[in-house]
Amino acid sequence: MQKEFYYISLFNSKFIGDDGAYIDGMVYSADGFCEDIHFKKEWMSLKQIARKAMLVNISDVIAMNAKPQFALITIKIPKNFTNKMFHQIQEGLAKTAQEYGIEIIGGDTVAGKKLDIAITLVSATKKPIFRKPLRQGYLLAHTGTLGSVKKDLRKLLRGGKVSKKSKFIAPQLRKDFMHRANRFIQACMDISDGLFDDLEKMTRLNKVGIKFLRKIPKRVGCSGEEYELLFAFDPKDYKAIVRRAKQARTKITIFGRVTRRSYRNICKPNHF
Repeated sequence: MQKEFYYISLFNSKFIGDDGAYIDGMVYSADGFCEDIHFKKEWMSLKQIARKAMLVNISDVIAMNAKPQFALITIKIPKNFTNKMFHQIQEGLAKTAQEYGIEIIGGDTVAGKKLDIAITLVSATKKPIFRKPLRQGYLLAHTGTLGSVKKDLRKLLRGGKVSKKSKFIAPQLRKDFMHRANRFIQACMDISDGLFDDLEKMTRLNKVGIKFLRKIPKRVGCSGEEYELLFAFDPKDYKAIVRRAKQARTKITIFGRVTRRSYRNICKPNHF
């Protein structure tokens, strides 16, 4: 993760630092989904791989309180892929895009040894939510239940199988919760590299620390690719946040408070 911070620091732009770049009412975001880094083909069908590639990109957009509109897709495809396999990838991408109101408007294709999918989304928002401000006293929370993705990944790495409903296969995005609660959320990002890792990104950006209000096991805090929301809110909005979580049928866990003390991530990088 230190290399990621260093690489990003080489680019001097005021728009870098969030899940996407907000410019004049639009959010521009991009994410790659690469074979043997994020998945192995024997773990998922091609349709599932394509769907997850689209979902992990949409997750960034939801975290910024934006609505995705257009997608550009670059895909590296092994030369031995058949027309049937092309259709399976197209179906996973197109159906997921349609589900979220996204129009696929172009991209690029290139031959290669492994399957890689890179997606750029163009989204609109009237009220963008960023990774800052995190002010002293704000409460920190996350949606959903964390830890199952790391558990399922270990099972797959040992040669086992997981349910098609596993969050490793099919992330559960929190669009409805964000729609209902966005006016009370002060800062937000999606949990892609694990709660502890993403907390480091957010606290480093804001130059603050955390006081944990409950113990979070390492197996939970270090579970990557959860794609839940990590967010901060003012304690005065506690009842409003809880009420909207119930309306959206979304579990939330309030686990910390923003302080001046420093914070250090204890997890190793998640990608294998």
